[in-house]
Parts: sequence; C-alpha cells; structure tokens
Amino acid sequence: MLIQQFEVLPELQPYVKLICTMDCDDGADTNHIRVLPDACVELFVNYTSTPLAIIGNELYDRSIVTSRMSRYSDVQMRKGAGCIAICFYPGEAYRFFNLPMHQLADKTLVLSDLWNGMAGEIESKLADSCSHKERSAILQKYLLQQLIRNERDQQVAECLRKIQRSAGHILVSQLSTDTSLSQRHLSRKFQQIVGLSPKEYLRVFRFIRSLDHLKKYPLLSLTEVAYQSAYYDQAHFIRDFKSFTGHTPGQFALSTHILY
Repeated sequence: MLIQQFEVLPELQPYVKLICTMDCDDGADTNHIRVLPDACVELFVNYTSTPLAIIGNELYDRSIVTSRMSRYSDVQMRKGAGCIAICFYPGEAYRFFNLPMHQLADKTLVLSDLWNGMAGEIESKLADSCSHKERSAILQKYLLQQLIRNERDQQVAECLRKIQRSAGHILVSQLSTDTSLSQRHLSRKFQQIVGLSPKEYLRVFRFIRSLDHLKKYPLLSLTEVAYQSAYYDQAHFIRDFKSFTGHTPGQFALSTHILY
C-alpha cells in the first residue's frame, strides 16, 4: 500500500484534518485491517475502475463516505484500487454533506447517493489526472464548492474545545451548564453536528487518548493509562477497550492487523 499525504488548502484547514492518496499496487488484495473508532467522517474517492474495498462483508465499487464514530471497521482494499482520502475533524463534516451526522454514524454510504451526479464527475476528472498532486487540487476545489459557509454552531464548537482542553476530564452536566442548554437539547445538537451525543463523544475521546498513552508510554500500567485517559477506573477502561477494538488491552498489544 502506497500512501502520499498532501497539504490542505488554507480555506479548508478548519474542517479537513488530512488528505492523502492510497494505492494498492501489490499483486493481491491487502490483508484485512481493523480500523478503530475516531469520531471522524472520511471521504474516499475512487479514481480507478477497480472496486475500492471490502468493508465488513460488503464490497464497495465506487466512492464512499464512512464514519467510525463508535465502532471499528474491518477493511480490505482491492488490488489495483486507488483513492484519495479526506478525513474531517470531528464536528466539521456536516458542512459538506446535507444530512444530520447521526444518520452517517457507524455507516458507509455511497458518495453518489449524497452528491448525486457530482460524484461521477469528480471520479472522471480524477481518473483523467496525470498526478496525485493534481487530484488533490481537484478534489479540494470541489470541497470548497460544497462547503456550507453558514455560521459555525458556537455552542457545540465550544464544547468540543472544552473537551479537548480538559483532556476528557469534564462532565456532560458541566457542558450543559456552560452552554445554558438542557442536556437533552445539547444532545440533539451534538447528534446533528458531530454524529454522537456528548456522552458518547466523551467515551470515544477517552478511548482515543488511551491509545495515545499506550503508544507513547508502553511501560505504563493499565491503571495509569486509565487515569491519564480520564476513565473513572480500570474496569471502565477495559470494558470500553474491548468494545472499541474487539480485544483486551493485552491482545491488542500483540495484534498486527489493527490500524490506529
């Protein structure tokens, strides 16, 4: 698998976390890879005639939009396939797709169902391009056309910042108080814009932090990892870990098929 990363246009940097091309030039399909939840929405645009990938047990021929809000995905890219991938920051993909984000949570949708005829137009232009750099520029131009330039929901944006600044050590009740919204109203806003309720988002956020700690500090005990990742106790940490990876932390450490 060949992966090449490109610079995000300044106008898209508040919304787009990463843009890269992915080419499966090997003589066989890639091995199945388990991709873990990250609360992000991703766009994969196929610029070849080869089916893109098998996700779960379903084959996707063309371009897709997918999100791993709270579940892992098992992915196998097909030999000869090539795509350009866009990863949006949490809470920012809603500006490019005209649907509530909870309808996309933990699902994979065909791009042509969301962008109608424009998806085929983009695929054709990317297929005719002679370089990945040109493909990156073309796709980002289309993203700018799709960008809904309305006011950002400041209440949800501020909640996301507070969660980040507190490293997950914040309660939903505190977020509700800070925004002067009831917890039910705040939950509806989060599901519309992020795809998860605040409680669900915090749970995924803590899990992602635990992965960072495991990667950076492999000698830490599980109790220390749980504490540093804002878990109430080690039991909650292990429960979430098994839910989000399908493995215990010990099994996870020995695995070679998990991407994070």
